[in-house]
Amino acid sequence: MDLSQLPPLPDKPDGLRLAASAGMAEEESFRTLLGQLGAEVAVPMTSALERVNSFATTGRVDRAGLRALREEIERARRLGLSAQQIGRFSSGRVRQKPERLSLTQMLRDALAQRGRETASRGIDLRHELKPAEVVADASMCAALLQAVLDWSFEHARSHIEFGIDIRTWPVHARLSCRFAYIPADEMESAGPDASQRLDSVAWHLLRRLSTCMGLQLQREQRRGSTQLVLEFPQTMDESVTTLTLLELDAQPGLPPNSQPMVGRHVLVIASRRETRNAVRETLRAMGLMIDYVSSIDEAREFCRGGLPHAIVFEAALAGEHFHALRADWTREVPALAFIEIAEQGRELEVTDLGGQRTSRVGRDALASALPSALSFELARAL
Repeated sequence: MDLSQLPPLPDKPDGLRLAASAGMAEEESFRTLLGQLGAEVAVPMTSALERVNSFATTGRVDRAGLRALREEIERARRLGLSAQQIGRFSSGRVRQKPERLSLTQMLRDALAQRGRETASRGIDLRHELKPAEVVADASMCAALLQAVLDWSFEHARSHIEFGIDIRTWPVHARLSCRFAYIPADEMESAGPDASQRLDSVAWHLLRRLSTCMGLQLQREQRRGSTQLVLEFPQTMDESVTTLTLLELDAQPGLPPNSQPMVGRHVLVIASRRETRNAVRETLRAMGLMIDYVSSIDEAREFCRGGLPHAIVFEAALAGEHFHALRADWTREVPALAFIEIAEQGRELEVTDLGGQRTSRVGRDALASALPSALSFELARAL
């Protein structure tokens, strides 16, 4: 049979063609993202490997080299965590629990929590933040703000300007972030594709989060500077407060987010290996970024580069030195959470002595009580 005699295949319906086109576009988007992730992870890991090889050759390790190595590994770990978050928020299975939030206070807390990082990087922060309350999922809003900071800290070459204001009609809170990604003295030599460097893994995460939360995202580039604007359609206003609260009350029983604390940073101070292993196994499923140190001096050194969102510590280490450090850390980040691992006990206890709030979990109750204690304390800090 002559194949030319076969009747032509029928055209695909418009709906199928559009679906196929959308699927190809999504596949291309993820292919691009995978390439970007691989390229960004390779840079710090290659540098870290060269540094380790140098240490092995010379047999000498200085403090500056160790600090640089930790920063390179930390960079690669953050990229991996961002990729994990992108996959989660792109799955379409995230269940949000909207509530009334102060966007202004959350941004202030996020900036304070990363104050040491901005100081060590030499980043000058400027902000004009007007009061604004929005309706959003608290954990996702916190992740969104961290993504904005990650992206801007990564690319800013001078100062960063943050702003929050209210668009009057329709009533939308707007979060803006502006910075120069090309220094003025390099503008002439910058190529036409210089702005593509802004499309990093942090930017992909920011886009996925804003889409998942139903926010309007805009980004503009002009002469080496960029401005990001996020608009929150569900913004609290006196004229619509009652309606918004009724809408929230009309959605009872929404299932909670899986891994609601993904991206949050926890420092564990434990001198015993068995304690560190128990905490590691207990918190594995929460999506947290966790670091471990074995002494208060190591914790002090670790926190020089930036403070975590929560500190879990063995009660035996909580002496005068620890309490003095805790007072310093709390003055810097008042929302910093503390969870103590007591030698005995099977219950979760909360104490507030002299204005220092502590959740206490007995060693025998780590598996059952520590995830709840961390979730509760981190949710309070949002």
